[in-house]
Amino acid sequence: MRLPPRWLRRLTIAPAVVLLVVAAALTLPLWVIAAAFLSRYVPGDWRILRIIWFLFLYLLVEAASLVIMFVLWVASGFGWKIRSPRFQRAHYRLLGLMLGTVMRTAKRTFRLSIVMDGPAPSTGAIRTRPALVLSRHAGPGDSMMLMDAICNVYKREPRIVLKEFLQWDPAVDVILNRLPASFVSSGGNAGDAAVEAIADLAETMDIDDAFVIFPEGANYTKGRSERAIQKLLEIGRPDLAERAQLLKTTLPPKPKGVMTALHKAPLGSDVFLVGHAGLEALLTASDIWRAIPIDTRVAVKIWHFPAEQIPGPREQEAWLYDRWAEIDEWIGGHREATG
Repeated sequence: MRLPPRWLRRLTIAPAVVLLVVAAALTLPLWVIAAAFLSRYVPGDWRILRIIWFLFLYLLVEAASLVIMFVLWVASGFGWKIRSPRFQRAHYRLLGLMLGTVMRTAKRTFRLSIVMDGPAPSTGAIRTRPALVLSRHAGPGDSMMLMDAICNVYKREPRIVLKEFLQWDPAVDVILNRLPASFVSSGGNAGDAAVEAIADLAETMDIDDAFVIFPEGANYTKGRSERAIQKLLEIGRPDLAERAQLLKTTLPPKPKGVMTALHKAPLGSDVFLVGHAGLEALLTASDIWRAIPIDTRVAVKIWHFPAEQIPGPREQEAWLYDRWAEIDEWIGGHREATG
């Protein structure tokens, strides 16, 4: 569905969410009773009740955030100083609060735990450098999990390139259009648009920033993997196609965006690679429905590469494929352990 213009989204979708939450809050006891009753006849441990509760809390966070952002917009002179450092910091604090609240609710509601292994990009000499975060892409919750960790655990200010349709979420739409982020369409020139957005965001980073990039561009499926390998063959890269065939849990990375970020980022920017296992089976709404309560442990591994260890442009493509093979092997060894 075509995304409406920004002014129309602000006047219709955002107020509709606030009104929906007010109506849901007034009728919440009825929803809880109905969900508890139906849960007796649906397989799973209070599956419907868990979903209703999480959706209500998610929408409550959405509505409260939209109200706060409207107040910030008025306080900034009706948008005049909305991109000033003061209001940027206020929006980053709000983003961290939003992500933290949703993730805490998700962990308790769906019995999730996260175990992290690796250096924190927030202490010592690491903290004095901008960071490029290259992450594996899998499942609908991985982006939120990673952004929450960057904001609330590592105390960094994330920037990211996202797909345009995510602006249907009004809180995401408003807050990320006020912060260093970029939305790109899924059309035929999406790849070039994403690379341009990466270049713009990378060259303006400072020591507080963490630029999140998903080199795969999408969740892993066997069909996507086969199409990616075929495309590499069509463009005359059988060497990369051969390496891509060895990947069992990830798609082959797209080097152009990563190399652009490395080139445009300030000198001395460190690179962090993130692999995680535990959510790859939850790709669709039906997958999530069947899995609730998810009751799993998500294992996260972080690899740190100081700027001094990043190779030059000629070797960066091979370096990225080497690192992705390492992530792929690590995920394969942790999938069963995470449950």
